[in-house]
Amino acid sequence: MFAAAGWGSAGPADILPEVNLTRLVLDVRDAGVPWRETRFPGVSWWPLHFDPAAGPESPATVLIRMEPGRGYPAHEHLDVEDVLVLQGGYADEFGDHRAGAYVRYPAGSRHAPVALGEPDRRPDAAHLPCILFAVARGGVRQLEGPSASVRSRP
Repeated sequence: MFAAAGWGSAGPADILPEVNLTRLVLDVRDAGVPWRETRFPGVSWWPLHFDPAAGPESPATVLIRMEPGRGYPAHEHLDVEDVLVLQGGYADEFGDHRAGAYVRYPAGSRHAPVALGEPDRRPDAAHLPCILFAVARGGVRQLEGPSASVRSRP
C-alpha cells in the first residue's frame, strides 16, 4: 500500500527494530517521533502496524502528519479507511475535520485532504500540524501527481 501511494517501502522493523509494537505508548506531540518523509512536501508518516511482506493491499495502521496548508493528492480508497484526527485539522471534499473528529471513508470514496492553515506561517498553539491516526484497508489509488499535494486554504 505505501510504496504505491508515495509513502516508501519501509515498515516498522526498518524504523525501530527493537520496539515491540504490540505494546507501544507514543505521545504524538513529542518532537522525537521518527516521522518518515513522503514524496509529498510537508507530509510525513510513521507506521504503527504494517506488514510489507503481505503486499501493497494489506491493512495498515499509521500516523500521518501534514504541515499546515499541505496535503496528500487526490486519491481513491480501494477499501474502507478509518481516520481519527489527533491534532490540528484538515479539509477535504467532505468538509473540515478537526481534532477529535472520526471519519470513515468507504471503499470507492475519493478525496484530497489538506491540513488547515497557511503553509508559510510559523506553527503556534493556534496553527498546528495535522496529525491523524489512520487504519487503511486495501490501499489507495492516486488520482493526481505530486504537484497537487500543496494547496492553500483561506
